[in-house]
Amino acid sequence: MYGNQVVFNSREETGKLLSEKLLRLQLKNPIVIAIPRGGVVVGCEIAKRIAAELDIIAPRKMPAPHNNELAIGAVMHDGSIFLNDEVIKASGSSPSYIENEKAAGIRESSRRLEQYRGIKTEPSLEGRDVILVDDGVATGSTMEVAIIWIKKHNPSRLIVAIPVIPAGILAKLKGIVDRVVYVEAPENFYGISQFYRIFEQVDDKEIINMLQEFWKDGRK
Repeated sequence: MYGNQVVFNSREETGKLLSEKLLRLQLKNPIVIAIPRGGVVVGCEIAKRIAAELDIIAPRKMPAPHNNELAIGAVMHDGSIFLNDEVIKASGSSPSYIENEKAAGIRESSRRLEQYRGIKTEPSLEGRDVILVDDGVATGSTMEVAIIWIKKHNPSRLIVAIPVIPAGILAKLKGIVDRVVYVEAPENFYGISQFYRIFEQVDDKEIINMLQEFWKDGRK
């Protein structure tokens, strides 16, 4: 426990906990869309347990000037973008700075998708229950741009599955997706790692191996 809050043993454990909640839903042709890197560990566990297809997306945070930890927004490989107007104003981010960060984010998102997915083609999401997964949410920028992108593909339902999410962001997401499945939604939130006993960095090689292992077993 962290105070009176749950502390997870590992990302794999959170995948199991979320799967138990997801299995109670009437899912229609489900597909798990995981956000690298840690979200792939959670998403892979979920996809196995609910017998769903698994794929990934790679939203990129757009940092504020002189502060890489502060996000002015996030962008996807196709140019889908979420901007945080409050942070943009507070950080003094100019239109040209935003455009430069957007272009850099598109390039990096595209590079990562190619690196992780290889020759595997992008799956169809139309008419399906899409389960968007990460290992936690801090500011919500990458989650919001991922939601924007998924909605363009006309899913039947968009479900966010997340182990831990700040209460304020949970309330916001509930207003823009069909359902949010979560374990912890604390009022006091300092960082995702505070809710995990084991929160090691996951490198690209581990993610690629995990995805290839999942796909080669005959799962999509």
